Amino acid sequence: MVDVIPGRPVIGLEIPNTEREMIGLKEILSSEVFTNSSSVLTVALGKDINGQPTVANLAKMPYLLVAGATGMGKSVGLNAMILSVLYKATPEQVRMIMIDPKIVELSCYADTPHLLTPVITDMNQAAAALWWCVNEMERRYLLLAKFGVRNIEGFNEKLQKSKEKGEPLLDPSFNEATAEKGESAPELESLPLIMLVIDEYADMLGSLAQEGRAKAKRVEVLIIRLGQKARAAGIHLIIATQRPSVDVITGLIKSNIPSRIAFKVTSKVDSRTILDQGGAEQLLGMGDMLYMTPGLSHLIRVHGAFVGDDEIAHSESVDSHEDASKASGEMDALYDEAVQIVTTSHKASISNLQRRLRIGYNRAARIIEDMETTGFVSSMNSAGNRQVLTPEPINED
Repeated sequence: MVDVIPGRPVIGLEIPNTEREMIGLKEILSSEVFTNSSSVLTVALGKDINGQPTVANLAKMPYLLVAGATGMGKSVGLNAMILSVLYKATPEQVRMIMIDPKIVELSCYADTPHLLTPVITDMNQAAAALWWCVNEMERRYLLLAKFGVRNIEGFNEKLQKSKEKGEPLLDPSFNEATAEKGESAPELESLPLIMLVIDEYADMLGSLAQEGRAKAKRVEVLIIRLGQKARAAGIHLIIATQRPSVDVITGLIKSNIPSRIAFKVTSKVDSRTILDQGGAEQLLGMGDMLYMTPGLSHLIRVHGAFVGDDEIAHSESVDSHEDASKASGEMDALYDEAVQIVTTSHKASISNLQRRLRIGYNRAARIIEDMETTGFVSSMNSAGNRQVLTPEPINED
């Protein structure tokens, strides 16, 4: 690949090394450029042609398209990005929605506490999840407008200052007319960033198109809507596909997702579809990628970090240690009352606890998760519902 070297009056000829170097994800995660990054959405990419660790900030992108031929490192690169955020952020800071048409590619993240919903493998549920993201985006915009802030960071900062003053903000969407007797508006809690990961976008569209072309078109419209305005609401997308054709990566998708990563592709046409220029067809494969982002006038060539299945595996020892350190009923001051509400109403829903206890979403979600850990309620089924496993307590009076 011959190209002009930016800032120098020469051209450079890139040639492959005689022996390929293996770049581990740990090496990038322990680098200064990653550890010093303040953003919880910092993702590790690999090393550039000068051997320097390369990371990207998904919060500034704010959406990323990843494409490449089969076996060229796309899935490994996607796993490296997900693990980067898991290392950097707590579940209170970032929540994830993962859509996996292949069923097995993202299943290893099933027990991750950052997930808003179990890994989605049914494409009808994927469409419903995208609808939820759009509705959540609109809800967040109403909150931003109500409290006079421009983005999610400003909202959370204002919320924190109000709590410190002893004047917590109340949910403006609370409707007294439909509320139960004695209910009042719940306090707002900080809103986490939402990271939406779609592993195989082309497969998702293909599965939906089998049920009707209109359904696939609606999903594409939802993706475009999120790409147009979800950034300020704190919703960020990573879309991956191994079929970079113009019917999958349309002009509207590209115009709303300016940050792109191309792994090796089979033809110059595919490279132009992803990057608007050639070059990706000349890559070496096995994690070799070209990265483009707004603000840079040239492509960055990166050797992607490798992450094995053993590095992705969820560690149960962390959860068991946390569970052992907490006695039942001491997880939250309202935990006992919440258990009483769930067992008597037979409704194990976050929204039910929000209304009855007048608490925010994050706190109610943590209480429900604690109930699942202790066996009071089941895990979510494919419809997103939980079953109450504990019978209603007997009234001894």
